[in-house]
Amino acid sequence: MFVFGCAGCDAELTAPLSQVALPVHAHQQYGNGLQLPVLMEPGTFAVEPEPWGPPWRRWEEIGPDEAAARGVHAPVHGLSDGAPGAIVIAPGDTRGVVLIPERRGGACCGLAAGDGPNTACAACGLPVASRIDDCSLWQALWLAPDAVRRTPVEGTDAGPLSWAELMAKGKGVSPFEPITGWGSPSGASERWSWSPQWVAAAGSALAHLLAASEGRAVAVPDGLAAQMFQRPLDALLPAGPARRAVLAGPGQAAVAADADILLVPSHPQTGELWDPAGSASAAPRHLVPLPFGVWFRLVFPEPQLPVPASRLMPDDVLRDDPPPPAVDDDFRFDRGTFHRTLARLPAVRSPWLREIYEHPTRHTHPAAF
Repeated sequence: MFVFGCAGCDAELTAPLSQVALPVHAHQQYGNGLQLPVLMEPGTFAVEPEPWGPPWRRWEEIGPDEAAARGVHAPVHGLSDGAPGAIVIAPGDTRGVVLIPERRGGACCGLAAGDGPNTACAACGLPVASRIDDCSLWQALWLAPDAVRRTPVEGTDAGPLSWAELMAKGKGVSPFEPITGWGSPSGASERWSWSPQWVAAAGSALAHLLAASEGRAVAVPDGLAAQMFQRPLDALLPAGPARRAVLAGPGQAAVAADADILLVPSHPQTGELWDPAGSASAAPRHLVPLPFGVWFRLVFPEPQLPVPASRLMPDDVLRDDPPPPAVDDDFRFDRGTFHRTLARLPAVRSPWLREIYEHPTRHTHPAAF
């Protein structure tokens, strides 16, 4: 675990935090005027390896050679010229900071990062972070990497959980959740919809699926996976013999034996992909990453059965409240996450995939996004 302090005066700015993988939905903008929750779980932080925040440079200023050196292989609206290594935490984990209210960043309902750091060290006044809580954005505080120092906390060197331990915890992300409009009275405009985390995870995974397809049709498993991927895959890829994609991971290695493409979990702490090392197939397979919580719910879609309980309800007990209402909306993957991911895959340089990247709605209905 680490504590982050001010680079100007060494004042502590955070509670002790443990590092986790950067969520795939970290830069997602979901819907319009909606109220999203906090991005990071309490007591955790993640690092954005790419430059993040202002100043920004348009594609015309950057060019393909410099962009490729930064791992971007297709035109984007702009790239950050900020420092790499920004640290994102839950706003409630801050200590000794104050807002700079005049730096709203062009936000309409809260705060954004368009004007640079909007949070300062209370002890010395150094701008140290960007607080984000505008509508349709995940609430977070991004520490500027050149304004803070990281100090280890003694006696807290526990390693990441093993895959077996993660499976035993069984912490999945529900595909549905209630979403409320910004500024509405509690529950006034609340409706159940597809989880923004699932929408972002699908956008990222679809980019990897297209790259893994090599221009051939792809078939995914029935159920939730088909709701997420089959319609856009059928629209974006030609008809014909399909490459088979399956859900594989801890305890699911057997299903991967004869599949071309594996939908596998990424470790929530390290970001590493589950690797089917030692499987029977000698043929190379493509690994398509999914956040562990989404992957777990795809593999185990049904909640545990209710069990008798007294006093406080344990986390793994199903309450006897009415179940969440069904969501009738068609699944739509996140277009921003899809483009961000696809632009960073070398396969996008292929002419057929570049055409999809630049003109996706020529191939599939806009409602798929």
